[in-house]
Amino acid sequence: MAVLGLVSACGGGGAQGGGSASVPASPSAVPVPSSAMSAQASTAPAVATTAPSPAQPAGDRCRTAELRASVGRNDPGAGQRNFPVVLTNTSDRRCTVRGYPGAAFLDASGRQLGPDPRRDAGSGPVTVTLAPGRSAWAGLTYSSPEVSGAEAATPTTLLVTPPDERDPLRVPWTGGTVPVSGNASSVRLTVLMPGTGP
Repeated sequence: MAVLGLVSACGGGGAQGGGSASVPASPSAVPVPSSAMSAQASTAPAVATTAPSPAQPAGDRCRTAELRASVGRNDPGAGQRNFPVVLTNTSDRRCTVRGYPGAAFLDASGRQLGPDPRRDAGSGPVTVTLAPGRSAWAGLTYSSPEVSGAEAATPTTLLVTPPDERDPLRVPWTGGTVPVSGNASSVRLTVLMPGTGP
């Protein structure tokens, strides 16, 4: 998985994340990575993954305040690190997520580590309807720096921004080093899918 730079939180199905974030030089500044900003939603037809019940119709998209973000256990393979980034509906209504979340690694001073992640174009976005307490996940993948030789850093926080939202959620990062520059430093992120991981 590529390290999550600030990925544009976007419902669209583009092949790459938003532009690189501009990080302030002053440590006292609190950066807002470009990937934390939302992009325009995709116009592709929505595919419902969960049928709403007649008594409780699906609402509009999930807002940041209605979600909790978490990072699942690493599922390593062939020199890769693979983490599920999970969004869980904590509200009392149904809502939807579609496309790519935004993501970025931050150091202890709040500065972004590495470029924005690339979007994995392996599958198109689908609309995932989340009942209260239900989750959707996106895969975060990058080559292990020990294998790739990329320059590495150890983040303290992962910012996760729900699709089409501007406000990010903060998740403590305990996954160790991530690639931030050099060859094979790309981090990739998949579209959101139902559940909490593969």
